[in-house]
Amino acid sequence: MTSAMTPLVPCLLAGGSGTRLWPLSREAYPKQFLKLLDQERSLLQQAALRACSLPDATAPLVICGEQHRFIVAEHLSQAGVAGATIILEPEGRNTAPAAAIAALQALAQHGEDALVFLMASDHVVADLAAFRAAGQTAAKVAARGRIVTFGIKPTRAETGYGYIRRGRPLGDGAWEVAAFVEKPDAARASEFLASGEYAWNGGLFLFPARLFLTELERFEPGMLAGCKAALNGARRDLGFLRLDGPPFLDIRADSIDYAVMEKTARAALVPLDCGWDDLGSWERLHALTADAEGNSHHGDVLSEDCRGTLVHAQSRLVAAIGLKDAVVVETKDAVLVAARERCQDVKALVGQLAARKRSEAVQHTEILRPWGSYETIACGPRFQVKKLVVKPGHKLSLQMHHHRAEHWVVVSGTAKVTCGEKTYLVSENESTYIPLGTAHRLENPGKVPLELIEVQSGAYLGEDDIVRFEDVYGRLETGGAPGASAAAAPIVRGGKGAG
Repeated sequence: MTSAMTPLVPCLLAGGSGTRLWPLSREAYPKQFLKLLDQERSLLQQAALRACSLPDATAPLVICGEQHRFIVAEHLSQAGVAGATIILEPEGRNTAPAAAIAALQALAQHGEDALVFLMASDHVVADLAAFRAAGQTAAKVAARGRIVTFGIKPTRAETGYGYIRRGRPLGDGAWEVAAFVEKPDAARASEFLASGEYAWNGGLFLFPARLFLTELERFEPGMLAGCKAALNGARRDLGFLRLDGPPFLDIRADSIDYAVMEKTARAALVPLDCGWDDLGSWERLHALTADAEGNSHHGDVLSEDCRGTLVHAQSRLVAAIGLKDAVVVETKDAVLVAARERCQDVKALVGQLAARKRSEAVQHTEILRPWGSYETIACGPRFQVKKLVVKPGHKLSLQMHHHRAEHWVVVSGTAKVTCGEKTYLVSENESTYIPLGTAHRLENPGKVPLELIEVQSGAYLGEDDIVRFEDVYGRLETGGAPGASAAAAPIVRGGKGAG
């Protein structure tokens, strides 16, 4: 074990889009937020709890993008993970800059002896005890001046992962790294598996924060300088740590493997046999969840004479007859039907959606916001109907619309409504009307979720028809200063969905 004087700082990388798990995974709600194997916790929540269970672990660092910050905070809160530092990247720059930011922050928060455990937030670990044991071994090795990478014990000739070739033993369960190998073809992958000298590169690293920065300065001084500037210029924003944009955006994107691990003489490998999987495709989810007949069915599924199928129903009954080695994934706005052997090609399909600017590539019909969520349930010429759910104690921005009026019908809970100069309560089965051009705000003063139906009517119903005067969540991407008053310049952008 590490000593009480050697804090272990977990850092969860929560970026990425998980396009190969479309249509469940979307750009605005990617894989790490999904509940795939554990129906109680998302992959991010499982990773955070797993990291915090390690001996001497501190509250985690979490690095994510701007658009996911409130989702990350909510998932950590729901999982009971307290004290996390959520660091916002202006734009993803791969794992090397993220590791540098984590090391710099670990030194600032926990001192010169801090160890950093860098890990993805969207991987699966079946054997928690084995994961902890490998973490303890890696911490001992790292404390002796090594940058440790974990070599996942391969269980198949996988062509979708990079590999690490083991060198001579270093003692204490660690090995030198002989080589990092790119993703192989099927023949080479079979050779790697048979040799017993290769492990999967799972992208997990454990290192002394100061040592990593010293090595990064040797190999990539410009990258380190940019990370220092971005962190020195960072500012606190509603509990988030927002990196300074210009210096961070000037950093060259690179992986920790290329930037440091393939160049340093301080690399070490610790074997990890814990049922690890990156769950990167529907084929992998099928392999982990299939029953005796090779079927993996989730949700309201009715099947007859199906073999080797994955059927995931999210919002309605899906009935399947005579399917063999197929994938069917149903959501409220999209259905994927694919041959199981072609699951890797889902990424190309998402590329087509993005090229056509289809919303299905980006978001679900239910849009999450820091105050709750909304879902469009009907629309047509001059009208649109949405269901809104506002969390207890939360409120939307003070706003007005130039081209539409709104009718609100409370389904459950109690709404506190600001409409012009008036503020009043609206209870269950009651309604209120918001005239066009009137400043208004919706709040939930109660202790249970507020659910209501919003009917918009008018000549133009676009999400850009809004003038926002106040936003308690400080979402600076809308422009203007957080908490700007009506006397200040209004914030213009987005609709009720932007909150």
